[in-house]
Amino acid sequence: MEKHSAKTVTARYAIGELVRHRMYPFRGVIFDVDPEFANTEEWYESIPEELRPRKDQPFYHLFAENADTEYVAYVSEQNLLPDESGEPVRHPQVPEVFDWLSDDRRYAIRAGLEH
Repeated sequence: MEKHSAKTVTARYAIGELVRHRMYPFRGVIFDVDPEFANTEEWYESIPEELRPRKDQPFYHLFAENADTEYVAYVSEQNLLPDESGEPVRHPQVPEVFDWLSDDRRYAIRAGLEH
């Protein structure tokens, strides 16, 4: 019988946290976390090889925005930093999932949507 070692992965960032990309000019709020890469191989291969992140780390789903538009992004932990702006994200789906706590300058999952 083959033994499997269980590797526990702890995500650095939490759902509702504001983050920004380390290299590209966008920021967002996390709405889901994968403990390791869980997107398509096609998506992964579309990233230039010299910028391709490791697959064995948490990946985050973001309601993201840049200066021009809002979109959903999928980003590796190694490419995220905390967003210190304290400003809410303008993505149109954010109010469906989160409440903005202006006193705390952070998001909380809306009542009834928690797991």
